[in-house]
Amino acid sequence: MSQSTGTNVPRPDAAAQLDIYRRMLRIERNDDATRAQIRRGRITAPYYSARGQEVIPATISHLLTDDDKICTIYRGIQDMVAKDMPLRPLWAEICGRVDGTCKGKGGPMHLTHPETGVMVTTGIVGSSMPIANGFGWASLLDGKKHVTIAYFGDGASNIGAFHESLNLASVWKLPVIFVCANNGFAEHTRYENGTSVDFIARRAIGYGMPGFTVDGNDPFDMYAHAHAAIARARAGEGPTLLECKTFRFMGHVFGDADGYMTKEEKAAAVAADPLPAFRQKLIDSGLASEAQLAQLQAGLEAEVQDAIDFAFACEAPDVAELRRDVFAEEIAA
Repeated sequence: MSQSTGTNVPRPDAAAQLDIYRRMLRIERNDDATRAQIRRGRITAPYYSARGQEVIPATISHLLTDDDKICTIYRGIQDMVAKDMPLRPLWAEICGRVDGTCKGKGGPMHLTHPETGVMVTTGIVGSSMPIANGFGWASLLDGKKHVTIAYFGDGASNIGAFHESLNLASVWKLPVIFVCANNGFAEHTRYENGTSVDFIARRAIGYGMPGFTVDGNDPFDMYAHAHAAIARARAGEGPTLLECKTFRFMGHVFGDADGYMTKEEKAAAVAADPLPAFRQKLIDSGLASEAQLAQLQAGLEAEVQDAIDFAFACEAPDVAELRRDVFAEEIAA
């Protein structure tokens, strides 16, 4: 495990900073709208807010192409939105409509959009990692320079799939970056009550790969480490483990009273919200004006509202969909 403190590290230029902020704001505006629709009773579905954690996927996705893949889990809508997955099919799926990415049968826990590299979202904790290894292996077989990101939480670092995946990724030098969003809570369990090491990045040592503990709320620290890890993977040098320290502002699932968080730590995290902090930094450094960022926000809010309107105007799946994709379809000889 190590932390970069030097000055000779990659830094995002002006265009990169503005794009990272755009992706962060796209996550936040979409998250706010989703919670609003649930509160109004228009959507009945489990939802896992990632407010406070926007920097991690926004920075990483800025460094990816559509050919690069991400594998995330049921609480990873922020990872998809950061990857610029179109919002219309995303919202149609959340609303259970036939024009959704999985024809309305997956809902918010099983979204996928291969065109933008959003792959195989599952409802199993930690399942992103072995699946990401499969895509990494495919990249090697195809001779491509594509990378795959495996997103997961700190709780998932304690399951067998984490250890098996890191081991094989290192043995085969797979172009996979394991990104742990360590928000300090595994569902309703505090980090220190369920994890044996003080830093998850230390576990990389046992698998012969670099491991870094990163400030997941700092776009510059995230950029430096993600840039290096992605470049290393593209060069055929193998995987990296990034432990990104952050905090989620809400409970594990929408409606959770989050009594396992202390009022003091939650208040401190919200006061240090990285979204308005980065917005102010862009203004103070002269990279954008208040008016430009307000215009950006208005455009993103319009995009989200368009997706909501589209979703609720779509048809529900036909009853025939209950039998489709369940058994292999017989093909006539």
